[in-house]
Amino acid sequence: MTFFDNPVIPGFSPDPSICRAGDDYYLATSSFEYVPGVPLWHSRDLVHWRLIGHALERPEQLDLPESTGSSGGVYAPTLRYHDGRFWMITTVVGGAGTVLVTATDPAGPWSDPVTVDVPGIDPDLAWDEDGTCWCVVSHGGIQGVRVDPATGERLGEPVALWSGSGLQYPEGPHLYHVGDWWYLLLSEGGTERGHAMSVARARALPGPFEPHPANPVLSHRSTDHPVQNTGHGDLVQAGDGTWWMVLLGTRPRGDTPKFHGMGRETFLVPVRWEDGWPLPGPLETRATAPALEPHPWPPEPARDDFDSPVAAPCWVTPRRLDPAAVRLDERPGHLVLHARADSLDTPGAVFVGRRQRDPDCSARTLVTVGEGGRGGLAVRLDEAHHYRVEAGDGMVRAVARIGPLCHTVAERPAPEGPLTLRIDVTTTVTLPPTVTGKDAAVPPGLRVGAPDALRLGYETAEGGFEVLAELDGRYLTTEVAGGFTGRVVGMYATRGSAAFDWFELRPA
Repeated sequence: MTFFDNPVIPGFSPDPSICRAGDDYYLATSSFEYVPGVPLWHSRDLVHWRLIGHALERPEQLDLPESTGSSGGVYAPTLRYHDGRFWMITTVVGGAGTVLVTATDPAGPWSDPVTVDVPGIDPDLAWDEDGTCWCVVSHGGIQGVRVDPATGERLGEPVALWSGSGLQYPEGPHLYHVGDWWYLLLSEGGTERGHAMSVARARALPGPFEPHPANPVLSHRSTDHPVQNTGHGDLVQAGDGTWWMVLLGTRPRGDTPKFHGMGRETFLVPVRWEDGWPLPGPLETRATAPALEPHPWPPEPARDDFDSPVAAPCWVTPRRLDPAAVRLDERPGHLVLHARADSLDTPGAVFVGRRQRDPDCSARTLVTVGEGGRGGLAVRLDEAHHYRVEAGDGMVRAVARIGPLCHTVAERPAPEGPLTLRIDVTTTVTLPPTVTGKDAAVPPGLRVGAPDALRLGYETAEGGFEVLAELDGRYLTTEVAGGFTGRVVGMYATRGSAAFDWFELRPA
């Protein structure tokens, strides 16, 4: 018997959708305002996953205006393998609406998008026995409509299928034909602590659907389980005949109400069948692995020296990639960023980052700012919630943006030459977060209970870590900031240019 650690895809990887093609499994997750859109993952054992690309990576596939709000953009995708092709359907909120792309190889290239004429969000695709394609969406309950997937045209009017067990926000529907039944799996209760999964079934489409008598069939609400917000699952049958579900969850930490900074992550649970019903769980952080041949991929490199002319698939940027502002060809072995906005608070700012995947980690980068330039290293949740350490004007400074407040916490003259900036994230929090210098006093009554602490600073010539500030991690969580995303750690420029020789993000 072998075991695996949940989550199987750690870090900001919500709304997983899975399909199988032969002995291979593929999975898509939401990307919201980040591009490229819809990360695609590959596995051969359901446990080890590698990022192979994105379904929406070209500007003609995904065009997010700068007016797209944080946590807008690309919502929950569905990924399916049918008739020798891969199909991905999703909703671009604040953009093109519901779009569908296809590929013969999930690593790409993917087709230009077809707009699907259905209202709502969280679209799903399923084909019945005569080849008719059904699109199922969340729109005032769960609705289904026949569509032509080649053109996106509706072949009738949407019909109500099921509205869940009565909890708020029935969403994330997935429709399956197994044996003599059609099964409709959905999430409800909201994507916060009350998140839950329910299932119904019907003999034929469009129903009527009968609910499982013990819905919800999976939820961690009102428990002390270390994984919370569980929901938005998708089923897959493995090659050995067993059934599994991928779903999202969070790992909150700290004092009540607890906080999660890495966003909603992808977990794996077994599915058993009882009396003709699929019942998922239990979800365990250390679980028995599927009885498939283990196939671990080489680990994702922690360090990028920017020697390749093409960015690795782990790199993302908010809303759009500006080739004139993000350059790998301008200075050999460097990523050069040219500012388009004077603050990370502005949607047009140039920021390139990777998802935080480990609760305890360290990010480092070697930066040289041009004359009059300003840039550095940041942990970003959205425009209004980020911490950063930056070089510019002969100074190095730590800056905190928390909602309407932006404060330079500490600054000092920068050493000569290129500067190694560093941010450590640690879940070992025993004292109230402190800052150095004139602001070192801790306000009376500040409660211990942060999920983690972020230490911002730079490395000295001797290799020491000069900490400018230690900041409370709760302000970079969705419990404080709201929204649907997680932390992204990366580089930015907010004036002139900044050249980054290398970047690394390692577990502590």
